[in-house]
Amino acid sequence: MSLSTHVLDAARGLPAAGTSVRLERRDPDGGWTPLAEARTDEDGRIREWGAEPGAGTHRLVFDTSALSDFYPEVTVVFTITDPDGHLHVPLLISPFAYSTYRGS
Repeated sequence: MSLSTHVLDAARGLPAAGTSVRLERRDPDGGWTPLAEARTDEDGRIREWGAEPGAGTHRLVFDTSALSDFYPEVTVVFTITDPDGHLHVPLLISPFAYSTYRGS
């Protein structure tokens, strides 16, 4: 499974370079295990994590404190059903709103 993300500062219309993002996997008991942490590149992207997430429920925890005083952190929870596929999870954020979707 390959996993990528992209953070866009929607207020400025620019990639959010240097944003810290943590990848975690849900444990059977409902807790979360950190798998990897990375920072977005100059294009606002993380293409490689150095860890394979595998099938199951995961989350990306974005440190958005530099992008929004109201949303200092955004958590996106998603389920991987095809461990051989590719999943792209973008985040668009502005000071008072954010959105995400399943990208390609």
